[in-house]
Amino acid sequence: MGGIIALFIFIGAISPKPEKNTVQDVVQDISISGNTEQVISEADSTSPTQNKIEVKTSSNLSSLYSVVSVVDGDTVKLNIDGKTETFRLIGMDTPETVDPRKEVQCFGLEASNKAKELLSGKKVRIETDASQGTYDKYNRLLGYIYREDGLFYNKYMIEQGYAHEYTYNSPYKYQIEFKNAQKEAQANESGLWSPHTCNGDTIQAATITTTKTNSQNSCTIKGNISSSGEKIYHIIGCGSYNKTVIDESKGEKYFCSEQEAISAGWRKALNCN
Repeated sequence: MGGIIALFIFIGAISPKPEKNTVQDVVQDISISGNTEQVISEADSTSPTQNKIEVKTSSNLSSLYSVVSVVDGDTVKLNIDGKTETFRLIGMDTPETVDPRKEVQCFGLEASNKAKELLSGKKVRIETDASQGTYDKYNRLLGYIYREDGLFYNKYMIEQGYAHEYTYNSPYKYQIEFKNAQKEAQANESGLWSPHTCNGDTIQAATITTTKTNSQNSCTIKGNISSSGEKIYHIIGCGSYNKTVIDESKGEKYFCSEQEAISAGWRKALNCN
């Protein structure tokens, strides 16, 4: 009997522990201590389901995830271990472009297009912040994004005037740094702080002035492609004009005249005046 008990104890000691297989488990393993961060690494190629944690200095972090799509300037979708997760950036807020309850806000299109320019098709690493929690009330992951080449996306968007610094309820790790970045953008009248765009007030609806920045020739007719593949153009005054965001990577484009849009195969939206 003693031999059997010893055998069971031995088997228990060498049995593998359960593997982490959820995004929640992985994200909660990210910890920060001084200038050294513990981050998610790519899955071990010899063990596809096992997540490996590695410690690197903040200047040499290498855990990368693919950007699936850019929702707007402060929200993206990432492929994290084969699962698409919506990721909300901490400490920044860009003007609305996709909220169905609101009109497209001043400088929203510019911020959204800049986000697509910086992140579409790129690989990024993420950093969470224990002071803000792992998920928000909409079940979006929360954190900071660093592009593969080291660009700190959150801070860049603020200092270039594409986003406001944003504190939600409690201070976050980079709050002072982001507030200073905003002061710099204000002083330089960059982006949304320019008196020629929003002068800092992005609550106002987007106007022809801000829309013109999307084309060197000030072409403001929006050639949208619907989810069914139908090509529809919107002129200023159409019911969906302000809510329509052009994604040139999908073949959508701006036109300078209605005739140009029609010749290219687009039809006029039905809710135009």
